[in-house]
Amino acid sequence: MIRHASIVAVQVILGVMLGASTTSHAQQVELPISEIAPGVFVHGGQTALMTGENDGAIANVGFIIGSNAVAVIDTGGSVREGEQLLAAIRARTDKPIRYVINTHGHPDHVFGNAAFVGDGTVFVGHKNLPRALAARGPFYVDAFRRTMGAELIDAVRLIPPSLLVDDSITLDLGARALELKAWATAHSDSDLTVLDAQSKTLFAGDLVFLDHVPVMDGSLRGWLGMMDELGALPAKRVVPGHGPVSEWPAALADQRRYLSTLSSDVRALVVRGAPITAAAATAAASERPRWRLFDDYNARNATAAFSQIEWE
Repeated sequence: MIRHASIVAVQVILGVMLGASTTSHAQQVELPISEIAPGVFVHGGQTALMTGENDGAIANVGFIIGSNAVAVIDTGGSVREGEQLLAAIRARTDKPIRYVINTHGHPDHVFGNAAFVGDGTVFVGHKNLPRALAARGPFYVDAFRRTMGAELIDAVRLIPPSLLVDDSITLDLGARALELKAWATAHSDSDLTVLDAQSKTLFAGDLVFLDHVPVMDGSLRGWLGMMDELGALPAKRVVPGHGPVSEWPAALADQRRYLSTLSSDVRALVVRGAPITAAAATAAASERPRWRLFDDYNARNATAAFSQIEWE
């Protein structure tokens, strides 16, 4: 009787565990995903600041399915978003996730990385990305823990790439080649693009903004200077870091105008001997009606541009 009772107890425990696991799997929320080309999937982030309410899901993230494997391009602004992206992938394929590619080191693009740690998954990034994550990552985690809450941010792990891109490399997903290119300092100092040769889809990261005002954390001169080369990439469409999927290279026009206006306005202020506060208040003001989140980021862009231009 004791043995029978023990067996029954074990069966009950296993049943409860299996039921809990099944319930957990069933309740796993999938990130909303659009297939923009055969085998190319994108989640469009909100045009908003990172908050606890939106799970930090403000950047565009996506994945590409080859005949043998999957590559993920950016993982979102929280582990929760990363897990939802993983659920969306698994709803479409059981092929192994061979690569997780981070287009640069900002929190809205890398905070979901921990959801993809697993056997055989290789994290890929710009050669400067490990240094960028080491230098700024702890500050980002602390800052967003205060604004987004510990529940979301305590799960974040700063995972540097093990496969570094110095100039360019090609990744093979099985009958599908991804062409990765590392860029000199522009939006940031660790910008990387991913071109799917099969569909001619360019994942540009934050080298391209649409609708959302561009955010500069690198070099204004460098960003303007590389745009012709960026625009020459043989893509038909672009997935920007923020904003809608758009035709390429026409998608660069608004950003080029904004950055050019910012540069010329700040340069004029420097020549006049105006203070940096004037740049924050007035530079690129003509662009305000054309961009969302303008008042959240433009003053910061102008201040950074002033500091760069006054020392040229």
